[in-house]
Amino acid sequence: MDAMAISSAPISVDSIKETWMQTFILSFQSLGVIYGRLSTAPLYVFETIDAGDISSPEEIHELFSFIFWTLTLIPLLKYSFIVLKADDDGEGGPFSLYSLLCRHAKVGLIPSNSGSSKMLYHEEDEISSSPSQGKPENKARKAIEKYKSCHYLLLFLALLGACMILSDAVLRPSISVLSATSGLGRSLAEISQVFYSDHRKDHVANVFQKYLPAPVACAILVGLFTLQHHGTKRIGCFFAPIIITWLLFISGSGLYNIIHYDAQILRAVSPVYMLRFLRKFNLRHGKLLSSTVLCIAGSEAMFADLGHFSKKSIKITFICFVYPVLLLTYAGQAAYISKNLHGDGAFHLSESIPNKDLEHIFAVLSLFASAVGSQATITAGFSIIHQCQALDCFPRVKVVHTSNKISGQVYVPDANWLFMVLSIAFTIGLHDTSKLAKATGLSVTTCLLVTTCLMSLVIALYWEKHLFASVYFLLFFGSVEAIYLTSTLTSFFHGAWCLFILFVFFITIMAAWHYGTLKKYESDVENKVSIEWLTDYSPSLGVSRVPGIGFVYSDVDTGIPAFFTHFISNIAAFHQVVVFVTFKASPVPYVHESRRYLIGRVGPKEYKMYRCIVRYGYHDNVRDTDDFEDDIIHSIGEFIVREEYDHEALNSPEGRMIVLGTLSNDGNVLITDTDMSSSECSSTVGVGESRRGLLDAPSSSGNRKRVRFMLPPESPKIRMSVSQELGEMLDARENGTTYFLGQSHLMARQGSNLFKRLLVMTYVFLGKNCREPPVALNIPNAALLEVGTVYKI
Repeated sequence: MDAMAISSAPISVDSIKETWMQTFILSFQSLGVIYGRLSTAPLYVFETIDAGDISSPEEIHELFSFIFWTLTLIPLLKYSFIVLKADDDGEGGPFSLYSLLCRHAKVGLIPSNSGSSKMLYHEEDEISSSPSQGKPENKARKAIEKYKSCHYLLLFLALLGACMILSDAVLRPSISVLSATSGLGRSLAEISQVFYSDHRKDHVANVFQKYLPAPVACAILVGLFTLQHHGTKRIGCFFAPIIITWLLFISGSGLYNIIHYDAQILRAVSPVYMLRFLRKFNLRHGKLLSSTVLCIAGSEAMFADLGHFSKKSIKITFICFVYPVLLLTYAGQAAYISKNLHGDGAFHLSESIPNKDLEHIFAVLSLFASAVGSQATITAGFSIIHQCQALDCFPRVKVVHTSNKISGQVYVPDANWLFMVLSIAFTIGLHDTSKLAKATGLSVTTCLLVTTCLMSLVIALYWEKHLFASVYFLLFFGSVEAIYLTSTLTSFFHGAWCLFILFVFFITIMAAWHYGTLKKYESDVENKVSIEWLTDYSPSLGVSRVPGIGFVYSDVDTGIPAFFTHFISNIAAFHQVVVFVTFKASPVPYVHESRRYLIGRVGPKEYKMYRCIVRYGYHDNVRDTDDFEDDIIHSIGEFIVREEYDHEALNSPEGRMIVLGTLSNDGNVLITDTDMSSSECSSTVGVGESRRGLLDAPSSSGNRKRVRFMLPPESPKIRMSVSQELGEMLDARENGTTYFLGQSHLMARQGSNLFKRLLVMTYVFLGKNCREPPVALNIPNAALLEVGTVYKI
């Protein structure tokens, strides 16, 4: 697994020019990942319909009309031609839409998007107020920014969409595999009739059909989730041939059924059949629609899994192959059912296979295809967790990049095993395809409606289209999805209730973590002290400076964190050089390395205290790099040299901060030389080199390599004071490094309401059981000093 971790930041597929060969390869892989779910939906769309709810063959025609227009409007028109254009630098899903809104309207509730963090945003940085300048102020943006309730509503919508995708990652594998094993049980029951006597036939058939599906489904689920660590590329290449064979097989059967049973089914593409169905709508029709909506189960994966592939590959694959093949399959199955309405098991897809000798092949093929069909929601779940975690909406878990070329291909081990356990639990607990289908239908329609709501705001605020276009999009697609949502809610007590359990589980985790993180940040800011406390009052406390360099990690980007003042008050000493390090999540997928660090001074020069603000996007892994502190020290070295003449400095309450990585006007930056003696420090500035070559990291044997700044002789001279400060920085590095990590503990105040106490208790529990803070992962225990503070909220 560790071999999959990349050493350099991956890039988005859509950020580079894509060749047709790359598009073909990605399209092929997408069949095994994204479209596996849509492709296996025919297994249970009609199967979950109660035959007693169908009054006539004409209703089958009307249901096929719904299937045709639903597939046309939602995945084809909405996702392929509209939603895929609203990617966030190649990333998709509800949180990518939310991050677009956070960047182009002041609606973010994430701590890094408020208050003192405004100084982070350079006019040429990734975060801009609007894509088009010079236009009159958007009235919709102004109205949404004004009311805080709108900010909470947008965050809730993003969390709701994320919870639906995570719930789907649990339910979808369960229903697809259980449906296929049920078909296998029927096939084995038929075969057993040949080998057993008459008085045992019924008993053996009952065993195969009743007791076999659930255990076999659980075994397949274990195998499916075990394969996830191989990554999207390998899984896609392995699964794609299975889905292609499956689609060709069922579409061929569908074409045969259309010709042989009911060619009139093709007339049902007329919307008149839908209107006829809606005209007589009642509770029975609502139950029928709750099954029909499953035909688009997997559509949301076209957008949520965007980071794993490219827009072009996803769009071409659906339009040219998946869409027409699925229409043939549903039309053929509807044609068969309309002529065998009262036949035994007519609603099962296996019954519509033309040749009974092919049913056993179908049973095996459907078993493989159903396992593959779950891949879309599992990979989407990984992407959503990665995004939520970076935006402080999910506890810290390990994220592994499985590709060094495609940015969004990630694997989350902890989430993978959680999905597996929950999926097996629902398979054993319900062991009923119909009940699982009701829950899946509700999750699908909810996620689709959330995407429509967020997308309508993106059209108005990000694309800056006319408000009419935004409202039309919301009303047109929202009305279609609202009809399906209403129909699925009628089945709440028939299985959809299990989705509510999953929703409560995931939303509690996400809301508690976000609430706790926000409150802890607010408490840190509220209890920080000014720079004057350290510069003016610390001498009266008899504070002394000790050799070495101290890295102080906190969430505060101005002033002195409370835990550090607590440490000084008790120890009365701190290091020769102090660097206050703060990580700030930006609502973008990636922050370019040239814009990652903001360096500034804390207090007068003689105190040798610096502040480093590290920005990262929700797909960056900057805190997992082993040489991270070396990068910071080099950045401070650049800051010391550039401080006198840099024109790209930003103003902060503490003074000037410089965006590191960008070249100054003369193109000069510091480089290092490993051949100089430890006392040498050149006084020149030279041509830029890569940051990793600027500083020698500790060797694997434990002996620290010497760190030296050196600049080419043709570069202009720098001041002696600058050279001296660089030398002192290197001396401090040679004398050793200590890492200060603040541990803020939350407690609910006496008399707090039950809901608040529950959130705090959940946050504390998650904090104790999730992964360690990333800054502490690679720090030797001997060099780590944790200072705790308790906040009562």
